[in-house]
Amino acid sequence: MFNDIGPLELVTLVVLAVLVFGPDKLPKVIQDVMRTVRKIREFSESAKQDIRQELGPEFKDFEFEDLNPKTFIRKQLDNEDLGLKEIRNGFDLKKEMAEVTDAVHSRDAEPPAAPGSSGARVDMTKKPDDRPPFDADAT
Repeated sequence: MFNDIGPLELVTLVVLAVLVFGPDKLPKVIQDVMRTVRKIREFSESAKQDIRQELGPEFKDFEFEDLNPKTFIRKQLDNEDLGLKEIRNGFDLKKEMAEVTDAVHSRDAEPPAAPGSSGARVDMTKKPDDRPPFDADAT
């Protein structure tokens, strides 16, 4: 719950609590706060159990943490039934990026084809010599 509070911040909170409530009232305040937190937790668990009972047996594996979109997506992506791990492992990003870079810089990724073969490459970097006619009245 408070994973991001450092030791200096914790000491500061304790000193501030002693100054605000005083050393004689501080134990009573802590007991009241803990009792309230306990009641809230019990109420929350009771509400979760009521919802699970109302949903029925087909939702017995339902987890409320799955309502968080990040958790839901992570759980679905880790699902073995979909075969996403094979797809992810079969995709080599470095190789794909190298091929794209070579294509952009007009480098041949594979050896040149023999003359007369039908595997001739089209140079997409050349601009056509003749332009389409421009019709000023049409625009």
